[in-house]
Amino acid sequence: MSSRGRYQGHGIGLVDDKGRVAIPNALRTTLQHNAPRLDGKDGGTIIVGPHEFHDCLVAYDPAYVEVRAEELDAHQREHTAADGSYDYNFQRKTMAGEAVPFDGSGRFIMPAFPRFHANIGAHAFFLGINNRIEIWDPATALADKGLDATVKKMIRFYMAEKGVTL
Repeated sequence: MSSRGRYQGHGIGLVDDKGRVAIPNALRTTLQHNAPRLDGKDGGTIIVGPHEFHDCLVAYDPAYVEVRAEELDAHQREHTAADGSYDYNFQRKTMAGEAVPFDGSGRFIMPAFPRFHANIGAHAFFLGINNRIEIWDPATALADKGLDATVKKMIRFYMAEKGVTL
């Protein structure tokens, strides 16, 4: 495999009653590049779990798990308490993702707890950010005081294209 692709792109996906949603094409292409199926077919696996700080989800390819674990180990070393203890809750929360398959069209079933955690209903906003993808409920994103104003404009734009005003 050539060098690792970075996730860039964004879009809104419709979420059905079973939690099925499609990954936007630009993000899916990078996902398939970073972790191609061994049989050469389209599709693959995406890992989805809670974001460390925001009420949204993070998603990434299986090849990123080891990279992420190394980053978290370094974070733990840097943030060791005076008594030598770690904040294990940080790693519990950060590595709580579930691996789920996606098909050649990028459709996957978003796991129930992550969907609940992020308040995701009928729409999911996908935002590629370097090594991973954030997945937001649009209304939750707009209410998040720490989220960038340009990202909020993206969400309003995509929702208006769907005929939804938030």
